[in-house]
Amino acid sequence: MREAEIIRDCIGRDRGRKVFLEHEVKGLLAEMGLPVPRGTFLRKGETLSGKPDLAYPLAVKVSSEKIASKTDVGGVKIGIGSEEELRLAVQELSRIEHAEGVLVEEMAPPGLEVIIGGITDSQFGPVVMFGLGGVFVEVFKDVSFGLAPLTPDDARWVISQIKGHVLLGGYRGGPPLDKDRLTEMIVSVSEVMATGLVGEIDLNPVALYADGAMILDAKMQTRA
Repeated sequence: MREAEIIRDCIGRDRGRKVFLEHEVKGLLAEMGLPVPRGTFLRKGETLSGKPDLAYPLAVKVSSEKIASKTDVGGVKIGIGSEEELRLAVQELSRIEHAEGVLVEEMAPPGLEVIIGGITDSQFGPVVMFGLGGVFVEVFKDVSFGLAPLTPDDARWVISQIKGHVLLGGYRGGPPLDKDRLTEMIVSVSEVMATGLVGEIDLNPVALYADGAMILDAKMQTRA
């Protein structure tokens, strides 16, 4: 399984670590062929050398193993439109307690936000979760589960089990969203969980479009 090889290589390079930073998780996902924004990571104390090879507007986010929620500590700046704004944002977020660096990324266009996650359950083993993302998963609890690994048919069934799945077919005149790409992503996450190497993975939110998707935030922990 290609995912197992990629995960083992990643964990092997950082043996002993349990929690990975966002840019590390996204690098792992990109290696698997999953869509992530173009970005660059600056370690604390590292300065921007000239204009980054990224298109404005940009998002800047604090990175730390010890920060569970970037939003709770004011660790996210969006809509950055110039080099000066970027420099100030990097400086400000680098001063946050426990900051290890900042991730600078191109901002993705808005889409329907969904969540794709996985956890190793003590009773059921590797489990995959899907639902509406962002605040919806917290407010409506509209999620479904499947045992990893999933086939494409399994993933389509998991998608169909949430009440909000009607939004994927187009809503109030909007175009149908890319369920084929979503299915591929759920299958990939299930294969990551099926390696037995990952304790938890959380892609939230994932912006889903009529053509394609983009993983806006990602977390991962290895098994203890």
